[in-house]
Amino acid sequence: MSTLYAPVAARRAGPLDVGDGHVLYVEEAGNPDGIPIVFLHGGPGGGCKPSHRQFFNPERYRSFIFDQRGAGRSTPFAGVEANTTQTLVADLERIRIRHGVERWVLFGGSWGAALSLAYAEQHPERVLGMVLRGSFLARQRDLEWFLGSEGAARLLPRAWHAFVEATREIGHTVDALHAALFGPDEALALHVAQVWAAWSGEVVMYAFDQAPSGDLPTPTAEVLGKARIELHYAKHRYFLRPNQLLEDIHRVPRVPVTLVHGQRDITCPPESAWALHQALSGSRLEILRSGGHLSGERVIEEALVRAADEMLELVGRSAA
Repeated sequence: MSTLYAPVAARRAGPLDVGDGHVLYVEEAGNPDGIPIVFLHGGPGGGCKPSHRQFFNPERYRSFIFDQRGAGRSTPFAGVEANTTQTLVADLERIRIRHGVERWVLFGGSWGAALSLAYAEQHPERVLGMVLRGSFLARQRDLEWFLGSEGAARLLPRAWHAFVEATREIGHTVDALHAALFGPDEALALHVAQVWAAWSGEVVMYAFDQAPSGDLPTPTAEVLGKARIELHYAKHRYFLRPNQLLEDIHRVPRVPVTLVHGQRDITCPPESAWALHQALSGSRLEILRSGGHLSGERVIEEALVRAADEMLELVGRSAA
């Protein structure tokens, strides 16, 4: 049985023109008088699902989910022009202002956790609290762990070998993969997107008892688009200074912060959550021994619903 709240329909849903040729898909659900909370998806480029509304008590939260630039139902799909961490932070402010929200809770996972931190460091006065899952800190060491021979590759030697072999002609560096994905050879771009998705899938599903099939995913526009967004951000080092999120952590307001992380997460190893916990005085860290990276894993799902429920009380006490 699911630990999520029962499915809830969006009260409002539709486009929000944020300029630069981008139109975001934004949904609002729950109690219009509840505590505002915004869901920040991963990827970059991952997009949201209706089930993401179900992390939040619909009687007490006023929840927002939206697809970031280039992701999901936002347009243009996979658009990388004017698609940076800074524009995503500005988009959050546009959504907040558009819906008349004074302050809100940030609920982000993986890349969404990094974006939450970037927003909190730039707009601390707008943050009520944070729930961060599978925290990604966008450091060079994090990128090297995911795409280097001395990182996750050591835990997944067969999958890493397949990835390296499949990209032998172009190389498996971020710059080489980016050039192929955005180059004129459409067949090569689709092939690189497939092998990137296959490697990524092996890493994010590491904690699962049943391993991925090992087959390449179907070469669709969605697979290509997601790979382009991910490599666009990776090539530009997530549009952040080296170690910026930790160096600027003092800008995060003294609000309740709950960190949820799987012990078996090899996409964003638990060291990231520990570093963040050490840097954020008063934060609460829950490391789940059997958990991996994905929010849909039962043990992670349970912890996130619990954290969101507890945040209602923590935010209430801090505001009192």
